[in-house]
Amino acid sequence: LVGSPRRSSCPTMTVLRFARQSAFSVPCVGNRSVASRERADLGTTLIWRKRRAFASFSSTPPCSDAGDSTGNHAQQVGTTVGDDASAASKSKPSSARLSSARLSIDAHIGPVDLEASGRLTTAVTSSAASDFVKAVPELSKAKLSALVVSTSTAGFLAAGGPISYPTLAACAFGTALCSSSASTFNQVFEIERDRRMKRTRHRPLVKGAVSPVSAVALATATGVGGGGLLLAGTDPVTAALGVANIGLYAGVYTSLKTKSEINTWVGAVVGAIPPVMGWTAATGGSLLDLEAAFLGGTLFLWQFPHFFALSWMHRVDYARGGFQMVPVNDPDGDRTADLITRYTWYLSTVPLASSALGVTSSMFAVEGVALNAYALYVAKKFDDERSNSNARKVFLTSLWYLPCLMTLFILHSRKWKDEEEVKEDGIIDFQAWLHKKASELRHFGREHCVHEIVVAKDEVGSEDKCPIALGKSKAKEASDKGVEVASVVVTNLETEK
Repeated sequence: LVGSPRRSSCPTMTVLRFARQSAFSVPCVGNRSVASRERADLGTTLIWRKRRAFASFSSTPPCSDAGDSTGNHAQQVGTTVGDDASAASKSKPSSARLSSARLSIDAHIGPVDLEASGRLTTAVTSSAASDFVKAVPELSKAKLSALVVSTSTAGFLAAGGPISYPTLAACAFGTALCSSSASTFNQVFEIERDRRMKRTRHRPLVKGAVSPVSAVALATATGVGGGGLLLAGTDPVTAALGVANIGLYAGVYTSLKTKSEINTWVGAVVGAIPPVMGWTAATGGSLLDLEAAFLGGTLFLWQFPHFFALSWMHRVDYARGGFQMVPVNDPDGDRTADLITRYTWYLSTVPLASSALGVTSSMFAVEGVALNAYALYVAKKFDDERSNSNARKVFLTSLWYLPCLMTLFILHSRKWKDEEEVKEDGIIDFQAWLHKKASELRHFGREHCVHEIVVAKDEVGSEDKCPIALGKSKAKEASDKGVEVASVVVTNLETEK
């Protein structure tokens, strides 16, 4: 009717045109997806069409009741549309006229199907719920949370057996929920900055797929749930660490990102806490153990090569977002390369120190040499040429370096015994299998040890002669044996001469 070239002078038709134009001009407010806006616009249109049409007809007679001329019709329309509300309310329609008005509405614009409107509302609600569910992994930073859970699990396993699997499950799920909460709060606080960056401009809060209120509700629920699960399933120390880490990441770290480069060091503390949580969960809250310090220290040092390489690749984007990162304020890359190399050297001392202090066996130091040699190699390449490709090599190396180092730490932990202990009540067969496989792997390493083959190989118990695997006393024995062999060789050479 609105687009029809033939205009009727009937007041009913005029009012219908006015109501229809008004209904379709209702703006859509809020940040929602295109599909959600279209469905909401359709529902809003149906409601406004009904309200405006009935409001107009409550003060205007239908076409069939109008007996005056075309001019009087136009005057009635002017009174209906242009006069104030008090003038319109003076003429109260009778039931017959109102019923006739309803019939006229149905004839011109069709009846409003309330059942269809209800179905439309349900569809809009279900679509919003679906969008929210799809956005949860991105709000929670699922990949990052998986890495956090793996480090807490490694800390738990490093404590040795027997393993309490319910406690391990509570630790893993509680840590995941706390990590999800911290990540969601972080995105709520950084909506505007994320909108400026290419790598974050498609996050759910930036696109409007999820409202900030819903995101805050999710972050609160996961934070409370994670802290509660850790408290119920592990111990108060682990729960306190989990809840404190939410505040440290979402509060202190997030606020410092736009103020000071020190934010990277604060973020490294955040990353160092999950493996300590795993250790405390396994040991009943033993926070001051030397093993906990090594686990946390490893994660703390690892994050600097990892993050400085990442931020160098995205330094332009970080600058666009207003973040104070070292590579953003280091155009030549001198400081970035120096920090990557320095912290890689620091990280390479962890296997040596843990072996020297008896936290792990000495083979951890030997195997750590191979890992750290390659890490230092890629760090040196970036120092020689500060390119994005070399930074990517440092970053990718850090991704496989960490799980390898943590696996070796667990394998060589003094908390795991070579001998299989007697199975106690409540410990399932997997426990004995794990002991057996760890023992077999250690024996395999000793059989292929260079010192076993070259220096200390003899007819009596070769696996007890490796100086690297078995401490100072055995090392002294092997050293004495080596001196004796060397003196014999020298004597034979002199005799031959």
